[in-house]
Amino acid sequence: MTGAGDALIFTYVNSHAAPVQRRHEIAVLVRERAVRSQDELQRLLAERGIVVTQPTLSRDLRDLAVVKAASGYALPGGSAAPPSEGAAARLARLLREFALVIAPAGTLVVVKTPPGAANAVAQAADQAALPDVVGTIAGDDTIFFAARSAAGAARLARSLQNVRPRSNGADSASTAARRPRPRA
Repeated sequence: MTGAGDALIFTYVNSHAAPVQRRHEIAVLVRERAVRSQDELQRLLAERGIVVTQPTLSRDLRDLAVVKAASGYALPGGSAAPPSEGAAARLARLLREFALVIAPAGTLVVVKTPPGAANAVAQAADQAALPDVVGTIAGDDTIFFAARSAAGAARLARSLQNVRPRSNGADSASTAARRPRPRA
């Protein structure tokens, strides 16, 4: 089949891009350039082969904690608007969706996420004001939670692990990363 049929197949296949990959592309675009509107972001994603509806794009921006600044959309780092759901519920939802590995390491807890998701999870953790946590540092796919003590880090790791589905065996740095569950 050639012509319009090929475009239809291409659009259908790519409209179901994995949420993790789509959100990664959103984070990359927002970092690379000044994106001033959802329409512009939707067009830029389409140029990369990712067709997304406006409601899905809005959810992705919220879940990534992207904020609208005078210069356009920005990733967390400034002051974001408070989330519409409770801070603890938002953190639990983001951990279930994005946490691949949760492992204590001395007075730290290391959380691995897919690329582009760590900032949103860390911001949700900061807003949840977790006991035993004195601060968080997030990169693109890794979060360090600094605890007051090694015992506090162990408690925090157990607490974070309990909000998401069990993987095959205990989480550790050597455990193979599990895939996040797709959104409904």
